[in-house]
Amino acid sequence: MAALPASGSTAASGKAADIPRQEGSVSAADLLAQVSQCHKISHGKYRINKDAPATVPVCDAGAAVFWKADMDVDCDGQVTDLCNANTDPAFQNDTAFHQSNGDPLIADQLPYVVVPGHSKIWNFARSGIKGGGVVAVIYNDTVQYAVVGDIGPKHIIGEASYATADALGIDPDPSTGGTDSGVTYILFKHTQVSPIEDHDAAVSLGDSLAQQFVQGG
Repeated sequence: MAALPASGSTAASGKAADIPRQEGSVSAADLLAQVSQCHKISHGKYRINKDAPATVPVCDAGAAVFWKADMDVDCDGQVTDLCNANTDPAFQNDTAFHQSNGDPLIADQLPYVVVPGHSKIWNFARSGIKGGGVVAVIYNDTVQYAVVGDIGPKHIIGEASYATADALGIDPDPSTGGTDSGVTYILFKHTQVSPIEDHDAAVSLGDSLAQQFVQGG
C-alpha cells in the first residue's frame, strides 16, 4: 500500500505547527497497541535530562525497539536561520550521520531522532539500529516518521530534531520548546533510508514497516 503524502512543512515560519500532521496509513492507536508492554533490553534506565531520575528503559518489540519519554529539541547540524548558536546555546554544527553529499543534516528541515551514545546501558547498533534507520514518533495520537540522525549523551534519552517537533505540534524552539512527556519512539531494526535526507522515502518505508508491525510481522 502506498504511503499517504506528507503535508507541507511549517519549519520555515519558525512556529510550531497549528495542526499536527499524521503521516502514513497506520494509526497511532494501532502502533501504540504493539508497544503497550515493555520487554526491557537496556541494562538499566535513562534520564530524560541530566537532573532527572533514571526512569526510561529501552524495550524490545520484535521488529523494533521503543521507548516512551519526553522530547528535547535538537537543532544541531547545518547552520540555518532557525538553528544556530544564537537560537540554541548548545548548538553544534555537525550531526553524527550526514547527508549523501557529506554535509551535516538540517534539523529544521529533516525529521530525525537522537539515540543515546553507546554505554553499558544499551548499544543501539547491537539492536540493529543504525544511522538512517526508520523511526515512528507518536505524540497526541499523531504519527510522524523520522530517521536516526544524531547521537546524544550516553545516559539521556528523548530528543528529536526541530522538524520532528514542529510536525507533531510541539514547540520546536531549541531553548524553550519541547515537551516533558508523552512521546513514543519506535525504531525499526535493520532499516536504513538512503539517502538519509529523503523524508518522503522515510515515510514510504515507515508506513510499510508499520503495517507489518501492527500485523505482527
